[in-house]
Amino acid sequence: MLKRVFWAPDPGRARLRFATRAVLGISLAVAVCGLAGHSLTGAVTGGLAALLALFTVTDATVRGQAVTTALLPAVGLPVLTAAAGLHDHPVARDLTFLAVVGAGVYARRWGPRGHSLGVFAFMTFFVAQFLHATTGQLPELYAAVLLSVLTAAAVRFGLWCYERRLPPPAAPAPPGGTGLARVTTRQAIQATAGAGFALVVGQLISGQRWYWAVGATWWIFVNTTSRGETLVRGFRRLLGTVIGIALGLLVALPVHGDPTVTAVLAAACVFGIFYTAAVSYTWMMLWVTLLAGLLYGLLGVLGPGLLALRLAETGVGALGAALAVILVLPVTTHSVTDAWIQRALRCVHACAAETARRLAGAADADPAPRVAELEQLLARVRLSVAPLVHPLNPMRGRKRRARHVLALLDACAREVRGLVAVAADPEASHDARLATACRRVEAAVEALTQGGDVLVQPDGPSTTEPVLAHLHGLERALAELARPLRAPSGSPLAGA
Repeated sequence: MLKRVFWAPDPGRARLRFATRAVLGISLAVAVCGLAGHSLTGAVTGGLAALLALFTVTDATVRGQAVTTALLPAVGLPVLTAAAGLHDHPVARDLTFLAVVGAGVYARRWGPRGHSLGVFAFMTFFVAQFLHATTGQLPELYAAVLLSVLTAAAVRFGLWCYERRLPPPAAPAPPGGTGLARVTTRQAIQATAGAGFALVVGQLISGQRWYWAVGATWWIFVNTTSRGETLVRGFRRLLGTVIGIALGLLVALPVHGDPTVTAVLAAACVFGIFYTAAVSYTWMMLWVTLLAGLLYGLLGVLGPGLLALRLAETGVGALGAALAVILVLPVTTHSVTDAWIQRALRCVHACAAETARRLAGAADADPAPRVAELEQLLARVRLSVAPLVHPLNPMRGRKRRARHVLALLDACAREVRGLVAVAADPEASHDARLATACRRVEAAVEALTQGGDVLVQPDGPSTTEPVLAHLHGLERALAELARPLRAPSGSPLAGA
């Protein structure tokens, strides 16, 4: 796990820039709140608003990111008003919180913007419980949210907008469907049910910190689709919390809420959250837990008992999420993974078709965007398969098949990248043999996705030519994929 975090590839130092900009933006937002005369409650609210503005907004274009950032207060302030207004009405507060959970998850059907706004709405309600906000504090909290989002936007889009120099990511659209066939609809119901369980049991454990359990359930559902993904994420959250609590005992408790030391450590935690989020959810939760401990130290309530309570509430939240995905409209790992594999294979088909057009001399043919899309789709396949290849999974046969499928899909991607790179050479154009080989790849993908046989053309003497070598390698990988994808169980993940 250590190697995965600190030695993971960071092309263009994207994660490093992402984390450094977050520290700068959040620090400036908290400083602006302090200069405006806000209390500690206002500064914490502002810091969280800036963190969410810098962390959750993931639209494909800078313009889209700016629009989503501008919409955050429009969603967050009404939720903050409701949370503070219902502070003394627990039944109405709890029902409203569950409604925010369901609406926040359902909003993912509208893509990255819906996801960002849903997270901001939920976390606004959550922080109101964290700080025990009342209606008398609303003017200060409104100002803190607006100032902090504006400061974060100034840093992200003005001071350091490195995204302007990068091509927009090719984010694959989420799975479609209507009614209960839509994954986001089923997840919204699951998350609401799981959060309801966490809320009730969490309040039985603690009438003051029950919202930790609801928060754990919510974040376990973020960026997951299937039952297996959610269960693995719950395990990783619990593990990260345990390690974070151990660090809290060693680091946060001795600090005793000292403002200067806490500020430095909090900045380190923010950097850790942003730097590790893309490669390890366990490590991200470690930093989140340590940051929460530091904030409680500032509020003067941190102690071993509070850290133990956080662990208990996190366990309740993880249990709520697990029960929800198992018992309430379950979305199997098999169905989700199969859908992503089919989309990846269709993208391979599109890459081959676009390459054939380029080799035929079409001036507007450009397979490079398809390669970027394929990389995104394979990332989703890996995420979906993660439950099966997890070290704790006891089903070794299925684990081997899943790893074999991943290896073959990676081989397909490798050959496609090589094919596109070689086809970009003008000298490779107008070769009928290459176009014919591309059409064979298209036929192989069609056969694989429709359940037919994949036939591989025998290697000829010209296979040493780079383009033909990549095409033959792609054909062989597709032919080998047919075996694990048509295993007797129906899929490497059937039944999961």
